[in-house]
Amino acid sequence: MGMSTVKEQAHFWRHPAVPEVDLLKAHYVTHRFSRHVHDGYAIGLILDGVEEFDYRGTLHRARAGELVLVNPDAVHTGQAGEPDGWSYRMLYPSIETMTEIAADLGASYGTPHFPEQVVRDREVAALLNRAHLTAERGDALAASTMTRALFARLLSRHGAPRAVSRTPAEGRRAVEAAMELLRERLADPPALEDLAEAVGARPFPLLRAFKAATGLPPHAYLIGLRVRQARRLLLSGVRPAQVAAEVGFTDQAHLNRHFKRVVGVPPAAYQRAESVFERAAGSYKTGDFPIT
Repeated sequence: MGMSTVKEQAHFWRHPAVPEVDLLKAHYVTHRFSRHVHDGYAIGLILDGVEEFDYRGTLHRARAGELVLVNPDAVHTGQAGEPDGWSYRMLYPSIETMTEIAADLGASYGTPHFPEQVVRDREVAALLNRAHLTAERGDALAASTMTRALFARLLSRHGAPRAVSRTPAEGRRAVEAAMELLRERLADPPALEDLAEAVGARPFPLLRAFKAATGLPPHAYLIGLRVRQARRLLLSGVRPAQVAAEVGFTDQAHLNRHFKRVVGVPPAAYQRAESVFERAAGSYKTGDFPIT
């Protein structure tokens, strides 16, 4: 059976044993991830087909058997690179998780960084597939062992120190202040002119520095912040309609559209996956959620 005959679907769940790690198994054909960032890493294995994604202005194509390595806060997209789409397994570890493992390996630097976004490494690919399958089955001991071994092997073979920002110190301070203000005012963000005035900058220089530092203009960065907060609220049990209002989306349909473009599944499916995890405890299983 070819991929084109398989309905688009995604499975999203929390790791049964390693804290701050989410997992996704999906087949996408028409689904497109909009320009977005993750507050942690996105690490995956292409199982079939081709994924095409823009990463900080460079177009990449990841084929079956290749690994995809996305760093925190790196702007990227995601879409099919051929008509039949692509299938993959993804892990989303936090910065804290990866930094802890890097320290255990004796790394002399802080936050690790992956210089290459598409790599072919059969041994690591096989380990990722085994770790992901074991986490899907819910075998806590085996899943935690394999997942940590996977991250350690990735960092040893493909990791490097994080690149130092080249944005001038004054520009960085203005951008950091602007980011903080946007976090505080998710539902009622200021206009660019007001944002610039609040952080002691001029509108255009702030816009230029903001895009240089984050890869996104402030309004697009705000959408990412809203989606991150929406995930936290959904995990705490807040209903999607209420989440939409609290984070500043016009309505639930607005939340659904942006959430799916960033996370890969709709808000209700994301919330159901967490409910399955909480209920299963000793007999963990994942959810199976159609994309449409």
